[in-house]
Amino acid sequence: MDKVYQIAYVEKPEESAWGIIGQGVGAYNKEQAGDNAFQRLCYVLQAPDQDIVGGVIAETYWDWLFIDLLWVQEDLRGHGFGHRLLTLAEEEARKRGAKNAYLDTFSFQAPDFYAQHGYQVFGELQDFPPGHKRSFFTKQL
Repeated sequence: MDKVYQIAYVEKPEESAWGIIGQGVGAYNKEQAGDNAFQRLCYVLQAPDQDIVGGVIAETYWDWLFIDLLWVQEDLRGHGFGHRLLTLAEEEARKRGAKNAYLDTFSFQAPDFYAQHGYQVFGELQDFPPGHKRSFFTKQL
């Protein structure tokens, strides 16, 4: 190995490194575990003026649903929009063959919401962020 390799900090990896590193990991994973059938999934809650006031961003792969982000504008919470968004994501995931789901949330976000929807804690990180905890949930679909 005569070449000199160096490590450099990348300010915005989503513009360059993310794709290359992600493709490398993806290729290795496929080699080890088979095709993951990865697909993104997104539903948005739109106001009458078409502004996005909530939504869910998720992924399905290897027969699992991963809820990455779920958010509803604060003044619209408690009206069933979060429930509907989560339900739609789960229904679409089932159509794609997902049998289980997982997600993570902070103690100041929505752990009770997910518990009410049948999700169960399988792990926690205490004091992350300081004074709070990060909980990891799963659910059989």
